[in-house]
Amino acid sequence: MHHHYCAPEWREWAARHGLVKPEKLPPWSRLDTEASIGFMDRAGISTAVLKPMLPARYRSTAQLREAINITLQSMLEVASSHPGRFSFYVPLFLDDPDASSWAVRRGLGQLGAVGVNVTANYGGVYLGDPTYDRVFHELNEHAAVIDTHPHNLPDGAPGAVTVPGIPNFMCDFLLDTTRAAVNMIVHRTLDRFPNISVILPHAGGFVPYIAGRLEALGRFCEPPLEPAAVRDHLRRFYYDTAGPMAGAATLLDHVPADHVLFGTDWPAAPADTVIKLAFPALDADPAFTADQLRGIYHDNALRLIPQLASV
Repeated sequence: MHHHYCAPEWREWAARHGLVKPEKLPPWSRLDTEASIGFMDRAGISTAVLKPMLPARYRSTAQLREAINITLQSMLEVASSHPGRFSFYVPLFLDDPDASSWAVRRGLGQLGAVGVNVTANYGGVYLGDPTYDRVFHELNEHAAVIDTHPHNLPDGAPGAVTVPGIPNFMCDFLLDTTRAAVNMIVHRTLDRFPNISVILPHAGGFVPYIAGRLEALGRFCEPPLEPAAVRDHLRRFYYDTAGPMAGAATLLDHVPADHVLFGTDWPAAPADTVIKLAFPALDADPAFTADQLRGIYHDNALRLIPQLASV
């Protein structure tokens, strides 16, 4: 899980349309499928679920649909050309409900995607906001897996000021995920859409560490948050291990181990970070039993996404 993919066809298309400057994209976005397979083989990973990246400001719904379709076709080709190695998510832009609705039908209904990928917020409107209910109703009908990912904190929002020398992925990404998770709890997203499954990256950001704070002070949220709702949602979310993540003991205080999924964050996370740091730390974490680790590396993902067994 949590294996980034930037389609080369999308990069060329976006550059032709003046939507991106290729040299401004992160260097890892130019790594190809063979580089993915090389990394996976070194790490002992059999199958990766591609998490698409197509960062640009699109001028219209039609242009966004074209960008999504190019990316979907690219991922479908990668998966078809390497049986057993790849599956993929549908990229959604929830601030464009028409394009998102089309992408759900196209990707989940026609092309065999195993879930969707969304960001924690769009223009400062976080997951859980009723603005996104139309698309979430459709995702609920598909019993969709919704994999989330953080990005920059919203412009003008408290905490959006960057700290010189500290990259946004160090702290801000974790806060972005935390805000999205708390907003989904406040708005009872998993209750209102009971068929969806939501994956929080990076072990849920700061969520496991503020669970007690949420239970004690959730009554000050709007609408007020009952402690039982906090505990229930934390147990129903899924969490990937992309990181390296912190020690798992705090996570497992609030989350069943069968809701933890192995994630790498490659290639945003360099191969040596995954293989030399994240893997050994996960293997050696005393909070996990051997059976729980087998679930994290394999079984939990298959229970959540049975289609992976036939990739």
